[in-house]
Amino acid sequence: MIAATLAATGCTSGSSSDEDSSDSSTASNGSAEACAAAGGGTPVTGAPGTGADGAPEIGTGYRTGMSAVTTSEYSVATANPLATEAACAVLRDGGTAADALVTAQTVLGLVEPQSSGIGGGAFLMYLDGETGELQAYDGRETAPASATGDYLRYVDDVPPTDRPANLGAPVPDARSSGRAVGVPGAVRLLDRVHADHGRTAWRDLFDPAVRLADDGFPIGERMASSIAGSAPQLALDPPSAAYFLEPDGSPKSAGTVLTNPAMAKTLGAIATDGADAFYTGSIAQSIVDAVADTTAGRTAGRLTLDDLASYRVIDRDPVCGDYREAVVCGMPGPSSGGIAVAQTLGILSAFDLAQYPPRDTEVDGGVPDPRAAHLIAEAERLAYADRDKYVADPDYIPLPGGSPDALLDPDYLRSRAATVDPGRSMGTAVAGDFGPVPMSSYRGPESGTSHIVVADRDGDVASMTTTVESAFGSFHMTEGFLLNNQLTDFSASPDGPDGPVANRVEPGKRPRSSMAPTVVFDRDEDGGRGDVRLVTGSPGGSAIIQYVVKNLVAMLDWGLDPQQAVSMVNVGASNSPTTNVGGEHPAIDTANDGANDPLVQGLRERGHQVSLADQTSGSSALVRTETGWSGGADPRREGTVAGG
Repeated sequence: MIAATLAATGCTSGSSSDEDSSDSSTASNGSAEACAAAGGGTPVTGAPGTGADGAPEIGTGYRTGMSAVTTSEYSVATANPLATEAACAVLRDGGTAADALVTAQTVLGLVEPQSSGIGGGAFLMYLDGETGELQAYDGRETAPASATGDYLRYVDDVPPTDRPANLGAPVPDARSSGRAVGVPGAVRLLDRVHADHGRTAWRDLFDPAVRLADDGFPIGERMASSIAGSAPQLALDPPSAAYFLEPDGSPKSAGTVLTNPAMAKTLGAIATDGADAFYTGSIAQSIVDAVADTTAGRTAGRLTLDDLASYRVIDRDPVCGDYREAVVCGMPGPSSGGIAVAQTLGILSAFDLAQYPPRDTEVDGGVPDPRAAHLIAEAERLAYADRDKYVADPDYIPLPGGSPDALLDPDYLRSRAATVDPGRSMGTAVAGDFGPVPMSSYRGPESGTSHIVVADRDGDVASMTTTVESAFGSFHMTEGFLLNNQLTDFSASPDGPDGPVANRVEPGKRPRSSMAPTVVFDRDEDGGRGDVRLVTGSPGGSAIIQYVVKNLVAMLDWGLDPQQAVSMVNVGASNSPTTNVGGEHPAIDTANDGANDPLVQGLRERGHQVSLADQTSGSSALVRTETGWSGGADPRREGTVAGG
């Protein structure tokens, strides 16, 4: 069934086994096979795990034996082979990276609905190959105009005048209530980037997803695991239950063919009338009605038609910083990802990581040296400390000095690096002192759940992280798509020990994120941006920062290819004594809580508390080569790379 579905896009799929794919790491050019996914790898192995604390989705295993995919003109990597093949066909037929993004996202919303979709939002870094302009598109969801600081905290966030206030939590909980749903930004973002950089007719870009929705597609193993893990919550929403569950309430299994005529109709309307078809009219009304639904006593949200109609994508200034001989550029606030990645790399600049290369890189990317892993985790602790204290939606909460410059000042980062003890973990870092802050910090959980990287034959490159927040978002479905639970990225409590919380709910505000779509350039002779070198990014909640840092260090310090970089053991830390080591990687010995694993023990000897929970990254990366592009997709999900 999958092969037939891929054939409908004019593409073919590479083998998923080592035996059949030993020569498939180079995609051919100039034919339909130019979009064949390559890179080999075994099927995903391992039973679904719970994933790291606060991770957006459960762990679903690891594919071994993957290799980088080399292409000569264009390349794309997404988290699902159907989306990769459809987007690659757009590039093959002359489309731009912007065009490919539209097709990839609409297909992902069908085949990976637990992770992203048109009911969610996205952050995008886009480089125009002709002009050299790098744009940061903010398609983050927004809170309704009527939201209050207690919107996620109390049923009666606005005290009634005719009865005592109900100060209970939203029912069944904040995430599953209507209060979690923010104004979706993904469709408006896709419309904007297509208007700025697209070439293929907008309506044609929806054809692959519409065909899949009408003709059907088989549920993959990863999606089936996610359905099983979320079945009790999906059962509470009648449209979601009807789509994802069997009549007896059991989860639909892998291989079950799903059709989605409602989604086909929705996508057809957007294809015909543009993003306005989503933000106004009958689709918008359906969103408002779903958010206001009180089935089974669910607490309603207060999203309105005006909230949807007034949504706008914001153009932000990219956050850029030097690292080794490269310039690394990422997403600014309300994402903390770009600043935290740049801070971490700036701190690591004080250390020679090249002297601590990983071992066994030829086998699934290898394992970091404990000395390097320690330094990386310590630098991340310092960056997370500043992130927690200072970063929120910059339109509401200004950064110190009014821009990222103070947090990224080289002298400041050198002073932060001086606090790192090469032999002992600091446990929990203290934020830098930039004087009084207007509001208190917030360290709550966040999620970001799919990633797309694209390079077209004209020199445009794109890195987009896209999400419905947690797995299956708010669990509420309307018109064939799931609605996000993005507002739970806000602090439920508006006040902290030091006063109002910076990441509190406010009308029209965008919740803080950790998403970190990243574009890296060579540094030119004048110290500025030269040619693009690579693009990368990952889903994975607040650990996104850790995954992206690992990818960058692996490629820039250790010279690994993109597949080795994303395959390597995930290791990193937020601002707590716990350091994460991805136990899903086959090179990590998890027996007896890692008692015999060299990396784990090397970290514990330096005072780290090590967690071996499965890491749910979904990284992808494309690296420019002398002859074109080399790409890698995360073996922890089912993504592929294709190109020509």
